[in-house]
Amino acid sequence: MSNEKKDTFQKALQINLDPAKYGAFAEIGAGQEVARWFFQVGGAAGTVAKTISAYDMSVSDAIYGAADRYVSRQRLQAMLDYEYKLVIAQLDKTRGDKSTFFVFADTVATRSYTRKEDGQGWLGVRFQSNPHERPSEIIIHVKLLDGENVREQEALGIIGVNLIHSAFYLNSAPTQIIAALQDNLSPARFEVDMIKFSGPAFAGVDNRLMALQLVEKGLTDATMFTANGEAVIPSELLYKKPVLVQRGSFRPLTNPMLDMLERAQEQFLKQESLKGEAPVVMFEMTLRQLQIGDAIDHGDFLDRVDTLSALGKPVLISNFLRFHKLLIYLSKHTQKPIGLPIGLVRLRDVLDEKFYTDLPGGLLESLGHLFKNGAKLYVYPSLDKKTGQLVTVENLEVAPHLRHLYAHLVENHFVESIPDYNAEYLGIYSSIVLEKIAAGDDALEKLVPPPIFQVIKNKRLFGWGEQVAKV
Repeated sequence: MSNEKKDTFQKALQINLDPAKYGAFAEIGAGQEVARWFFQVGGAAGTVAKTISAYDMSVSDAIYGAADRYVSRQRLQAMLDYEYKLVIAQLDKTRGDKSTFFVFADTVATRSYTRKEDGQGWLGVRFQSNPHERPSEIIIHVKLLDGENVREQEALGIIGVNLIHSAFYLNSAPTQIIAALQDNLSPARFEVDMIKFSGPAFAGVDNRLMALQLVEKGLTDATMFTANGEAVIPSELLYKKPVLVQRGSFRPLTNPMLDMLERAQEQFLKQESLKGEAPVVMFEMTLRQLQIGDAIDHGDFLDRVDTLSALGKPVLISNFLRFHKLLIYLSKHTQKPIGLPIGLVRLRDVLDEKFYTDLPGGLLESLGHLFKNGAKLYVYPSLDKKTGQLVTVENLEVAPHLRHLYAHLVENHFVESIPDYNAEYLGIYSSIVLEKIAAGDDALEKLVPPPIFQVIKNKRLFGWGEQVAKV
């Protein structure tokens, strides 16, 4: 049976007819929609060792241990750990030489009589590629967008079959696994905003690149990972936290960009509404900022995130071209203050009406979303390349019909100037930085933060020294 263009029925049947695949299903929160497919298509006796659905919290705790949250990565991991150990303990002696064991688990909240929000949950599969081999694993976080309980359950079943089937038959090509999650479902019905690969089948996989693939392939508008490359969902980092986020291409991050972030953070912390709480400080890159020409160079992407990881902050990859889209996204995960360090060039873009012709309310609608929950722009000054004049919030020229609007934003502190900046950094431009990198010039050390300089030089990122090598 070909692996191409299979519907959900065919995928489940292929697994059932594969004599090596044998395992258990544990599902909580949305019926047993994934296991149901394997019983429905026939031949399940050759695949299903056990199914379980521990709905009662006391029963679930007795099996998997107590939990603060039942729809969480931690609960999913406990389910996979427990069920996989049980499968090996009970079946390895009798079937271990001929079987590759697996466990599928999910913990999901769908719409119900008492829960009116869109469904969301965690799915995972732990599996052996060869008998007695140490297992590999894929876990994902999904959002179910149908708005009806029955359809969300249906979507969950299809996603689960896609995940299991691709884990078994596409594990040599992780990007194909990501693409296959969309099989037999409209993109409007669900999102996958986190994926993590681990184990021997995925020894060479970089989960940061897989996070990028989720956005590139349209499974989500945004995804996150920590400085050490751990894939996360926004609520794991942002829930009830103030956020300071810097947008950029970071090719690489330069001294003025870091100065902008640090000075903005100093001002952000002075807000009374923070009450002394430390914010989550993070970087964000959009797909457009990652493009070189018409395509995204994945090696170049990894160079960028390698340099950012040296600063110890999480990274958000998004498809949000405009600032207000980013704020809408962040506001879904925290109601605390949000700050954005921004340069004068970007501020001009924020105020440029031509970018909002598709919105019924145009620029005003965009600004309404941007500043709805008290977000602030912290604006770093710049030098006019033609005149050498210092341009700040105070002397920025805007279109005559926008002057009163701009004055309103400044007077009400939606837009704040960064007065305490390092004037020596204003003459540092990305073109100069890239020239130093290509030449392998140690003078780069004066243009970028020391940790980033060391990473670029030691790992020869962004083509370090290529110009010299060609000569």
